[in-house]
Amino acid sequence: MTKVQEDLPVLPTQQDEVAAAGSEFLGGPLGRHARLGGQWLGPVRVVVLVAIGMFALGMVQKLPCYDWAWFRGAGSQYTHACYSDIPHLYAVRGFADNLTPYFDRLPGDMEYLEYPVLTGLFMEIASWLTPGSGTMQHREQMYWMVNAGMLMACTAVIAVCVARTHRRRPWDALLFALAPAFALTATINWDLLAIALTAAGMLMWSRGRAVLFGVFIGLATAAKLYPALLLGALFVLCWRAGKWREFGYAALGAAGAWLLVNLPVMLFAWDGWTKFYTFSQERPIDFGSVWLLISQRSGNPLDGANTYATGLTLLLCGAIGLLALTAPRRPRFAQLAFLVVAVFILTNKVYSPQYVLWLIPLAALARPRWRDFLIWQAGEVVYFFGIWFYLAYTSSGEKHQGLPVEGYQLAIAAHLLATLYLCAVVVRDILLPERDVVRLDGSDDPSGGVLDGAEDVFVLSDAARAPRYAAPSEGQRVDWGAGPGD
Repeated sequence: MTKVQEDLPVLPTQQDEVAAAGSEFLGGPLGRHARLGGQWLGPVRVVVLVAIGMFALGMVQKLPCYDWAWFRGAGSQYTHACYSDIPHLYAVRGFADNLTPYFDRLPGDMEYLEYPVLTGLFMEIASWLTPGSGTMQHREQMYWMVNAGMLMACTAVIAVCVARTHRRRPWDALLFALAPAFALTATINWDLLAIALTAAGMLMWSRGRAVLFGVFIGLATAAKLYPALLLGALFVLCWRAGKWREFGYAALGAAGAWLLVNLPVMLFAWDGWTKFYTFSQERPIDFGSVWLLISQRSGNPLDGANTYATGLTLLLCGAIGLLALTAPRRPRFAQLAFLVVAVFILTNKVYSPQYVLWLIPLAALARPRWRDFLIWQAGEVVYFFGIWFYLAYTSSGEKHQGLPVEGYQLAIAAHLLATLYLCAVVVRDILLPERDVVRLDGSDDPSGGVLDGAEDVFVLSDAARAPRYAAPSEGQRVDWGAGPGD
């Protein structure tokens, strides 16, 4: 494998026609030896500042709700597309009454908090920092503001980790920082906590720290279920490379960290602890899912949606595993991680607008091409506004102000097709590794840690045993045949 020059970061304006065109607003593409802002204002700091700026713009977008729409009935927060779970759950999940999550029974239909333990702790800490005096409206506003500050810190962590995971490609993290869907959905819920922990885990794995990777993934799984899927992707890659010891360290670290967080609640508040899992299992098909689209179009309630969703998830994850073991070159970790999380999202019974956040950092690492990324983001922005205008329509009574069901179905289709499109180009990069932009400089798997440059010990196809191209000579910069506009 060719050596890459560690001191020269890859400039996207030299590889990506969309990035080059966009840079014209700032004076044109940078030269290879340009130094942006000297030593202090390097790529990582720029990415963090941009991400925080976009987060702040997202907060501004929520101002109509913060000022009045959250407190004036459901319709206004939908027509202004500024809904957030955070202020509403402050009162109805007992935080305003100083109830302890999982231990204290809640009034109403939801007996216990329906979030994983680490997210519940995050919510509880925010409630401790929220002033307990004033009107309920003021306290809910302050609770949202405190949570926004904590989630902004998570945003900075994600930006740093994504920028540093691929050592020579820090500017790819601008895909995360500038993502429109990130700004729109960042403060809807608490997902950025799990995403920050997952991004930290990805960074640790890229540095060869398997145990720390496992610890962060275990903590992330204690905040949201989806990060556990990364262990499945890693299992297949380590199987192909024969890196069983490192995978074992990662799995043990994940299990230990998850147990450390969950065990006290499991032991002393079992009913509260199980609520997240029983709620997820019993939840019917809901907004944004392919199952809702099928149900609405066919008139069939799809009572077996749990079975269908689980079966399809397992089938597609098996297909991803087969792809990883038969591809002509071992897929990059970020590529496989993106695909398994995308499958989980596409087959889930519900698609909340903020779920797009799960994929944005992984997409920046898996397919750092602005054209494909923006096509996907366009579909997600359509869905973001589609669901709120649909809810405005259903809550407006006979006025019918908003998006009717047929329009909402088109918004669901836009989300599904856009996500499938990005999955398709990632799969294409796996099947045709010479078209993978990350590998254009001769790199193998910059986020792969011990997998980076490792030999295969188990493959299932002749194509994987005999690559279509010769290995580059030592020190040679390789161009696998893809043009700069691919």
